[in-house]
Amino acid sequence: MCGRKPRHGKWERDMSTKPILRKPDWLKIKLNDSEHFQTVKQLKQMMRANTLHTVCEEAKCPNIHECWANRTATFMILGDLCTRACRFCAVRTGMPTELDLKEPERVAEAAEQMGLAHCVVTSVARDDLADGGASIFAETIRAIRKRLPFCTVEVLIPDFQGSETALRTVMDAKPDVLNHNLETVERLSDRVRSKAKYRRSLELLARAKAMRPNIPTKSSIMVGLGETWDEVLRTMDDLRAVGCDIMTIGQYLQPTKQHLRVERYYTPDEFAKLKEEGLKRGFSHVESGPLVRSSYHAHEQAQSAKAALDAKANRT
Repeated sequence: MCGRKPRHGKWERDMSTKPILRKPDWLKIKLNDSEHFQTVKQLKQMMRANTLHTVCEEAKCPNIHECWANRTATFMILGDLCTRACRFCAVRTGMPTELDLKEPERVAEAAEQMGLAHCVVTSVARDDLADGGASIFAETIRAIRKRLPFCTVEVLIPDFQGSETALRTVMDAKPDVLNHNLETVERLSDRVRSKAKYRRSLELLARAKAMRPNIPTKSSIMVGLGETWDEVLRTMDDLRAVGCDIMTIGQYLQPTKQHLRVERYYTPDEFAKLKEEGLKRGFSHVESGPLVRSSYHAHEQAQSAKAALDAKANRT
């Protein structure tokens, strides 16, 4: 019988024969507070009422109960259908057919209802749009600032296919933190990410810093995908070379059987050592741990980076 050749050939066959690693105890989350469940339930109802999406739900974040119980959430704009199919991500993929121009105001209203002090805004990739959704990011920043003048706003953006104009649209709205994730080391990037390129992501971070030197930049990687220790350290060096201020490092967790398998689990001690390595290289803040995700303790990250940039400006 003639059939289509698997897209990734030998790699996909190897995946199907490898034993699944057992999840270590330090990755098991204890949920023993019934109030947390009630808070999460209420917030989910509010999100649905405003037809909003959160990456906390869509990407199956392991910290959803902790963050939502503390009234912190990462809004996912531009719909819940991504034009890319990254092999680590649980967000649905396909071709979106709509663009909701009223979404920025609804996000701002929800942020106000939650009483947020720090709001994170991310999105699916929208390669179908001329600006990749940059204008909606900018309008969302402005809408939040209008309703919550003292709320800091962090944006986690896609690469906009390398468009400098799209990036400038976001930077001109002056987010408090500009975040763009490398996701993995350079050797694994093409296999792990869909369409995104390692060097293009570094270029985006360099451009963002050049456009607005006083705005902290941030990036995140997952470990456990088959990278080496030295490759992680080289990734840190690459990020520092483009002036990146904040780095987060977390354990990759396979969301479904159709996604990349976990090659190994890093121990808490190893994450602590990675944090030390990052701080030695000059990051103003490094968040490193088994359950760390890009927006985990984002408020503290923003404060650390801003303080470091202010101190640097005072010295000059």
